[in-house]
Amino acid sequence: MKINEDSIEQNLIELLKKQNYRYMHGSQLTRTLDSVVLEEVLRKSLKKLNPKLPQHARDEACNQILHVGSSDMMNSNEKFHNLLCDGVTVEYEKDGETQGVNVKIVDLDSIELNDFLVTNQLIIKENNNEKRLDIVLFINGLPLVIVELKNALDEKATLHKAYTQIQNYKTAVPSIFYYNSLTIISDGIDAKVSSLSAPYSRYLAWKSPQKKENGVLLELQIMTKRMLDKKVLLNLIRFNTVYEKEEIKDNKTDIVSMVTIKKVAAYHQYYAVQKAIIKTVEAVGNSRKIGVVWHTQGSGKSLSMVFYAGQLVVNKAMKNPTIIILTDRNDLDDQLFATFGNCKSLLRQTPVQATSREDLKKRLNVSGGGIVFTTIQKFSDETGVISNRDNIIVVADEAHRSQYGFTGRVDIDGDIKYGSAKYLRDALPKASFIGFTGTPIEKEDRSTPAVFGKYIDVYDIAQAVRDGATVPISYESRLVKIKLNQEVTDKIDDLVDGIDNATEGQIEKYKTKNSQINAIVGHKDRLKDVAKDIVTHFEARQELFTGKGMIICMTRQIAVDLYQEIINLRGDWHNRSKDKGKIKVVMTSSTDDPESFQTHSTTKKDRKTLSARIKDVHDELELVIVQSMWLTGFDCPPMHTMYIDKKMQGANLMQAIARVNRVYKDKPGGLIVDYIGIGQDLRDAMMTYIQAGGKGDAVLDISEVIAGMKSKFEVIEQMFHGFDYLEYFKTNDVGVKLQVLLRATNFILDDEKLKDRFLSELSSLSKLYVMSVPSLEAEHLRDCVAFFQAVKARINKFTQSGFKSDIEIDTAIKQIVDDALSSDGVIDILDEVGIKAPSLDILSDEFLLEVKNMEHKNLSFELLKKLLNDEIKIRKKKSIVQGKKFSEMLESMIKKYHNNQVDTAQVIEELSSIAREMKLEDKKSQELGLSPQEYAFYMVLSQNTSTEFLEDYKMKELIHLIVDIIRKNATVDWEKRDDVRAKLRLLVKKALMRYGYPPDMAKLQADKVLEQSELLAREFMDN
Repeated sequence: MKINEDSIEQNLIELLKKQNYRYMHGSQLTRTLDSVVLEEVLRKSLKKLNPKLPQHARDEACNQILHVGSSDMMNSNEKFHNLLCDGVTVEYEKDGETQGVNVKIVDLDSIELNDFLVTNQLIIKENNNEKRLDIVLFINGLPLVIVELKNALDEKATLHKAYTQIQNYKTAVPSIFYYNSLTIISDGIDAKVSSLSAPYSRYLAWKSPQKKENGVLLELQIMTKRMLDKKVLLNLIRFNTVYEKEEIKDNKTDIVSMVTIKKVAAYHQYYAVQKAIIKTVEAVGNSRKIGVVWHTQGSGKSLSMVFYAGQLVVNKAMKNPTIIILTDRNDLDDQLFATFGNCKSLLRQTPVQATSREDLKKRLNVSGGGIVFTTIQKFSDETGVISNRDNIIVVADEAHRSQYGFTGRVDIDGDIKYGSAKYLRDALPKASFIGFTGTPIEKEDRSTPAVFGKYIDVYDIAQAVRDGATVPISYESRLVKIKLNQEVTDKIDDLVDGIDNATEGQIEKYKTKNSQINAIVGHKDRLKDVAKDIVTHFEARQELFTGKGMIICMTRQIAVDLYQEIINLRGDWHNRSKDKGKIKVVMTSSTDDPESFQTHSTTKKDRKTLSARIKDVHDELELVIVQSMWLTGFDCPPMHTMYIDKKMQGANLMQAIARVNRVYKDKPGGLIVDYIGIGQDLRDAMMTYIQAGGKGDAVLDISEVIAGMKSKFEVIEQMFHGFDYLEYFKTNDVGVKLQVLLRATNFILDDEKLKDRFLSELSSLSKLYVMSVPSLEAEHLRDCVAFFQAVKARINKFTQSGFKSDIEIDTAIKQIVDDALSSDGVIDILDEVGIKAPSLDILSDEFLLEVKNMEHKNLSFELLKKLLNDEIKIRKKKSIVQGKKFSEMLESMIKKYHNNQVDTAQVIEELSSIAREMKLEDKKSQELGLSPQEYAFYMVLSQNTSTEFLEDYKMKELIHLIVDIIRKNATVDWEKRDDVRAKLRLLVKKALMRYGYPPDMAKLQADKVLEQSELLAREFMDN
């Protein structure tokens, strides 16, 4: 079978049929074109799932579902999602009383009671728009999954194009998205999935829990077999989908509004939660150690906790549990509480924060469940038993911190004291414990698995980067630049020792050590150097990739002083208002603090404002200075650079650097800039990480990235062996520069394999270059990289890979390419060689002669090949015969060229001959007095000798008759309806027999006429 979009579509349908989905073509469904719900199927399903409810109750539920839409697509989608998950509440009269009843839309317990239907080529008409969707999966008559397919063999048919098409559907036919749960984009091999509000960067593949399948089966096969499994799909929709509210500011009006973001679990989150639920049920009443979910920072750990809690609260075996979300920091408690509070519909309740130990005790000594947030500090002393219930589940966030201390120690008064973790377990003797962490610890008496149980699921750095869930981080030491010698570094280490295990807030209490740290690290001359270096470095980074940065200081005093040094250099960055300014300090202060602190003190409301600003790539706030705020649990995707001037170790360090590993647009990676000497601490933290079983480097040393960049640069330079591309930089004459660029393009195009290697290697070089800037090495290569990019742009413009340029060239590269090399600055190649293509008929003798006479023959060949290929594509859409004929001619000639059977001059001559023959075909159509549509049918019928006896006027009569028959019977979707096709075939056959065709030949030709008619179906409908 030939591989095209249709065959890929049929393959997916077959895969779904094996999953016991029933199938119907879109044209066979009982519906009107403006209806996106299969109402008949929905009513039958409601009756099947709710057999004991009165009919009018089911009718009311159906009515609510059908009228769920509003002017806001996301609000409509959320409203429907809640109905789908919780059922529809309706009221009805019974025995004279009004009763409320819940009407179930889907059944999660008895999966096979639901109706699963796959359909293809579904036409939707809405607001004078008509769209045909490739694949739609209906559950109980509701269009929950949309699949947009592309052809794997068509290099222009990318997944990004499929994503763009989904966005266009949202504008043209929004009503189907009121009911949408998932959108899938695929080319038959690769497949990615996300929600209707997700950007392209958040569309991810679905991996198999059976690792041997990954990399062996196609992504689409895995997604169909695993994610579109009926039970998994319903679980994913019901328990692993949330709606979060985010504030966005209109940059023109400064008006702040709330937007709804829909998030669906990635495969690693889904499988981890399912395993955690099973382990929880097993642990309750037994070992009480549920285990550890180890998911690297930035991979959605907080939402995984939400999904876990949402599924656990309705688990029948748990008997209405109470879930305690345990953190070790107030700000982290607030952040996580806000995340949970955003997901109330999934959790079926509003989470609460315990205000005190007594408040916590009160909330736990009830029979009912709930979700309660608290900090472990509320268990800092022995409290006795708070609750003996065995269905209390303690979920420890960042389980690598503050969860130890089971061994007693003698304090200065001679009393034995234990850590908070022991007192916590004493207070809740029958509770079960689960840990969620991005950086577990396994050493001596501080082993995360020893405290919480075995690893339930591991999703490490290496896997997250491979999946595109996070971006890689590189590390650069700029210690030398700010003259901090080893003796001073050792002194800082001594000062930090002893307070390493204290919380960030407790560090401030060490006044003596703080003052010494301020004197050494915060010395005015040193901060001037740091400020100057940060400003220069960050401005260079922003030239590459517009985003955000964070500076971490050891104390609040240093943070305040460094801010002053920076605005001394860049006064326009400063603004007292929290709503304005390019740089801010994020910290708290009290009335006891110096006056200089008060300007920078932030309330919870202030921090919310600043958080929204730093996350908004269009907001002028680009740099934040912190001491302890926002180092954990703070998600800012545009953040690409972190400047560290604070000693950190272990898990705290690993958590902090993860602020720059979030995926954002085409961000190639994050960068850590070290001013204080954390290199060894990073290596130590990674050693612990690796010993625990984690894979992948937390950071790549910038020297490795630079070495990689130089290596790729050398590879590309070698591709130009025999061509002096440096000649470009030896002249200021624009005309000469452009001639060098043309010759360089021609040189690369001389060999198809060389061209493909060049494009591939340059893509790798671009990413490494972006990650290496600013550095002397990158600056040294800057102009050459820009030149290579210009060659790539020229190749893309005149070859079939041209569609890739906008996506593949990094944002950074687009920004740094010299004006003389940019798309706007380069004179069009055709203009440069004297060809005025835009106003010329590309099939004219004049144009062909100019192309043949071009100095650069390889460029001439590529240009002519592209123009002919584009012309053939147009003809393929109009005429079966012409499309096939010219396509075969072109393919044959290109094949001869690549097999070295003809040289460049010969192939250009042959391509010109094909162009001339196209011109002759067009001329013949005009001579016969036939329209392009009619001539297409003439070509079909003239292929057979049976028409030789017909005179020209008779042939024209026959063609006019056939076109008239097709046009009169062309109804919507006629080419997909067997009854209409049968009628047309009979009418065409009769017409052919009337003009002398034998019956058997008339039948054969009628099929060909119908095939040609299908190509022109849209034109016939429009007419």
